[in-house]
Amino acid sequence: MFYAAICFGLGFFIASIGASTHQLSLIYLGYGVVGGIGLGLGYISPVSTLIKWFPDRPGLATGLAIMGFGGGAMIGGPLANNLMAYFKSSGLPSIQYTFMTMGALYFVFMMFGVFTIRVPQPDWKPAGWVPPVKHSALISNHNVDVTQAWRTPQFWLLWIMLFVNVTAGIGILEQASPMIQDLFKGRISPVAAVGFVGILSIFNMAGRFLWASVSDFIGRKGTYFIFFTLGAILYFFLPFTRQDRLNSVPLFVAIAAVVISMYGGGFATIPAYLKDLFGGYHVSAIHGRLLTAWSAAGIIGPLIVNGVLDHYVETHLPKQDAYPLTLHIMCGLLIVGFIANLMVRAVDEKYWITDKNIVVPDGPAH
Repeated sequence: MFYAAICFGLGFFIASIGASTHQLSLIYLGYGVVGGIGLGLGYISPVSTLIKWFPDRPGLATGLAIMGFGGGAMIGGPLANNLMAYFKSSGLPSIQYTFMTMGALYFVFMMFGVFTIRVPQPDWKPAGWVPPVKHSALISNHNVDVTQAWRTPQFWLLWIMLFVNVTAGIGILEQASPMIQDLFKGRISPVAAVGFVGILSIFNMAGRFLWASVSDFIGRKGTYFIFFTLGAILYFFLPFTRQDRLNSVPLFVAIAAVVISMYGGGFATIPAYLKDLFGGYHVSAIHGRLLTAWSAAGIIGPLIVNGVLDHYVETHLPKQDAYPLTLHIMCGLLIVGFIANLMVRAVDEKYWITDKNIVVPDGPAH
């Protein structure tokens, strides 16, 4: 978390230098590379820590952390806009000073976390809580080392599941405002479209907490079963709510909100799914490797969406006709995720950590 604070704050300061000297490469290096490293480290550290403090409710714990991550935009976005307006009215370089100010603020708050947060003692457990007898084949009482985890089929099945879930979510989030305006031409103003995006943001954040909490009761596999079955149905049906079909804005908004809640829920549930399969020993490192699926989806998702839209525009086809194709592609991806989730089984015992292959931090294997 200390390294995360250093990288994240430093990224803003490097970007500030890039803004003041008009060097785009420095902004990419600072805000993108250095800041991105800090973002990744800062994302996984609280998640793995909370799993250790809430062994009785790992879904609730990860939902809390990742809901906070999703809700950060509700503070960061307005803060950046207000800072730029303030510095501009003061006659100062607005972008440069905004980068510097936000970098300093983030560093201070992240350092508060560094000095405050602790992991529990190895034998700690909540008062009155008795670890349950194993009640699911997917909840392991054994740990798997990170170097072994990504060699298992379970890791790559979860990678596929996260990848398709994020890609499908991007299919709506990236084009939310123009989509609702194009599908209901003349009925949705730009201001109303911004409100629609705000509704999606709320459901994205709420879904992270609610779905992850639900997974504590119905299991991670059951939760993802809902994501990929209900999600596929809703993605398929969503285009039929448009103006020339059912012509129902409330139904369109409601379906999109539910879909986005499951997009957020997929983020929040995956760390608990990893903990169930691989144990808590290296769950943070394993989670970090699995998040490469998020990065890949961030590239592939926009390529699919923008590629379809650009094709319709270049061939002078109605742009609103591109959205059904895009959403049905996402429906197909969710079916792939459904199959991957069905294939998830308990991790083979050959990958478990045993007394013979544990390496303690300050000593040799014992």
